[in-house]
Amino acid sequence: MSFFAILFALLIEQVRPLAPHNPIHSFSRGYARWASRNFDAGGRHHGWLAWTVAVLLPSLLAVGIHWALALLLGWPVAVLWSICVLYFTLGFRQFSHHFTDIRDALDAGDEERARELLAGWQRVDASELPRSEIVRHVIEYSVLAAHRHVFGVLTCFSVLAAFGLGPAGAVLYRMSEFVSRHWHLRSLDDTQPASAALQGAAIRAWHLIDWLPARTTALAFAVVGSFEDAIDCWRNHAQRFPHDNDGVVLAATSGAVNVRLGGAVLKSIVQPGTSPSQEPPVEVAQESIESTPGRQPEVAHLAQIVGLVWRSVVLWMVLLALLTLARLLG
Repeated sequence: MSFFAILFALLIEQVRPLAPHNPIHSFSRGYARWASRNFDAGGRHHGWLAWTVAVLLPSLLAVGIHWALALLLGWPVAVLWSICVLYFTLGFRQFSHHFTDIRDALDAGDEERARELLAGWQRVDASELPRSEIVRHVIEYSVLAAHRHVFGVLTCFSVLAAFGLGPAGAVLYRMSEFVSRHWHLRSLDDTQPASAALQGAAIRAWHLIDWLPARTTALAFAVVGSFEDAIDCWRNHAQRFPHDNDGVVLAATSGAVNVRLGGAVLKSIVQPGTSPSQEPPVEVAQESIESTPGRQPEVAHLAQIVGLVWRSVVLWMVLLALLTLARLLG
């Protein structure tokens, strides 16, 4: 039933997207801060304990509710719970408005406005970026956001759904990704910094959890884009940076649409002592700074990225529909 849960969650999210300051995201930030404040004592085992409380506990709770609803009220109600979980963990509208606003500004020739929007989205210094670099960074941040908000969640939910653990996969992926960024950002806050042990545990766990989803996203982009070029870029990047999940996604994107990605990483403008009220920005891995082959980024590439992402969604849904049909007929 994972196909129907994902389908309805995507449709609902398109019609009624989550507000930027919705209660679930606010609760997630508060819960992550509570876990670090109460369990992070600086030791390595304390870091893993805090991560377990912040990530694994909500994941187990989500699947526990799923099983309880299935046993007490039937599978249709359990599917409704899966839709609810996916609605809060999966969706384009959680980031797509940033992409659209910057694209519209570039289409109108207002590069200064585009720089302001990019800086506000990612909290970086974009004041001196030329037009092609604005486009490049928008592509990179948007592709990684699509991976983390959509395709990564789809992968974890679908894989664990085969074992009856679908909701746990969605929560595990999003919470793991969220705390790895949130605690890194909180480390800049002198009032409640996250310890190095806690940040290290969160980063290692996130890298492990994202290993398969990153490669699944890259493969989907290759299938719906220029397959040979995407695989070639992916292979070349993997040879140089074998542990870079974000780089795998960006390399496949570069080859799929023949655009040059990578280069200088923008400097963060988040200052110590700040306590942002919104979700932490997407981070591009430091290993992903080497430029890939391809054409210079242009505004026209933004439309190609949109097409690439939506074709990948269609590919995912077709595969899930076929698997669901085979299961029903078998």
